[in-house]
Amino acid sequence: MRVTKWTVNCSILYTELPLLERPAAAAADGFTAVEFWWPWPVAVPADRDVDAFVRAVEDAGVRLTGLNFFAGDMPGGDRGLVSWPGRSRELLDNVPVVAAIGERLGCRAFNALYGNRVDGVAAQEQDELAVEMLAACARGVRGTVLLEPVSGAPRYPLLTADDAVAVLDRLGDVPGVGLLADFYHLATNGDDVSAAIERYGPRVAHVQIADAPGRGAPGEGALPLQQWIDDVYAAGYDGYIGLEYRSEGPDRFAWLPRDRRAAPGASGR
Repeated sequence: MRVTKWTVNCSILYTELPLLERPAAAAADGFTAVEFWWPWPVAVPADRDVDAFVRAVEDAGVRLTGLNFFAGDMPGGDRGLVSWPGRSRELLDNVPVVAAIGERLGCRAFNALYGNRVDGVAAQEQDELAVEMLAACARGVRGTVLLEPVSGAPRYPLLTADDAVAVLDRLGDVPGVGLLADFYHLATNGDDVSAAIERYGPRVAHVQIADAPGRGAPGEGALPLQQWIDDVYAAGYDGYIGLEYRSEGPDRFAWLPRDRRAAPGASGR
């Protein structure tokens, strides 16, 4: 029997706690893997801040399975620097920091948010820049750079699996890039998730879930999440399923029995 490997996104869950306390909270809830958006408001944080983050994950005894590159001011509406002219230097400076954290914690999946459309810049120019920057990200880390369709950001151009794969195709033979299939974002944007899994299953490098409407826990909405999880594993995916939903309180994981939360053989690094 296949066992689903779960990883908790500690940037959207446990938000009532300071960020550095969240890996331990996930461990206390029975999980052995966590993922994060970029934890700081700048591309290059102080060494002591990076050390504190690494120590918090290590001390919790969990594995870091995913980390975003710096994406700008996310609360303010930014959604990545990959295609943003004028901010490429920030992203390039961020890459070695991401890579170093990946090496220290054994993380091998890195999400590069594409970026919103910018006024006064041709879409083609942004898309050409994105190819250069994604290739630079892939060269700079050991693992896989993920590209994700996103909902709820009107100026973000990648809405469907087709959109993201078209960008990946423009990268040609650049190794170490793949599709992040967030079933919530795809479904919210009107994509046919089942068809996307069938078409691109071998190219899916990471999966995240939340229910819709509402971006809540599985079972709080109407999406057939378990069917899609079964389908993507059947299509050859063998990685983690990221829990990237909004929920507070002690029942946030009530849908998932405690004895199913730990990933097989995944305790720390």
